[in-house]
Amino acid sequence: MPYGAFCVLPEYNNLESFLHVSEVAPRWIKNIHEFISEGQRYVMKVHRVDREKNQVDISIKRVSEEEKKLKLEMVQNEKRGAKLLEIALEAAKAAADAPAIKKEIEANFDDVYSCFKEASLKGEDALKKLDIPKGVKAKIVEIAQKSIKKPVVEVCSIITLVCYNPRGADTIKNAFDTGDGAEVHYLGAPRYKISLTAPDYKSAEKRLDGILDKIRAYAHKNNCDFKSDREA
Repeated sequence: MPYGAFCVLPEYNNLESFLHVSEVAPRWIKNIHEFISEGQRYVMKVHRVDREKNQVDISIKRVSEEEKKLKLEMVQNEKRGAKLLEIALEAAKAAADAPAIKKEIEANFDDVYSCFKEASLKGEDALKKLDIPKGVKAKIVEIAQKSIKKPVVEVCSIITLVCYNPRGADTIKNAFDTGDGAEVHYLGAPRYKISLTAPDYKSAEKRLDGILDKIRAYAHKNNCDFKSDREA
């Protein structure tokens, strides 16, 4: 209508709510149909509830871009989680127990998708606290590890390494042979770049610090100057 729109809130059993035209955009608008149309879904914020009149007022303009992004991501994850659980239950032949299993997962995780994310990273250890059949746990892990790509971050450090002993080239080569899965790139003597990847920054930084400590100790032991600068 010219003065606003009547909406339903799917997350609250399709509770009816009202969007006043003044809450559609941060500026005055002449025609509400330029911004919203029937049948579309929007991320909105409840800004007033009148229990006596049983009226709920909602707003589009009060939703920040970050809130909108997070909400849409949450909705998408809910859909993905529901689908993954459906596949896991069918594979485990436990579809009849779906409501109880879903309830148990949601009691121990933020949502179903979070459960699958943890299972993709930690395997069945992530599901120890769940009181669900072992066969279902196994299928959750199997499907999670196939369907959810593990997050990867990269950390780097620029190393300056100068060796003064007669076997300087071999000493430098041996210094970088840490056996910790890091990559070493030659930038032009005496500078080198060492980088590695990990599921998160905390573990990546810990691994890189350990590698740098090994190289530093080896350098000092073999008459070399060592310096490292963390790359942003």
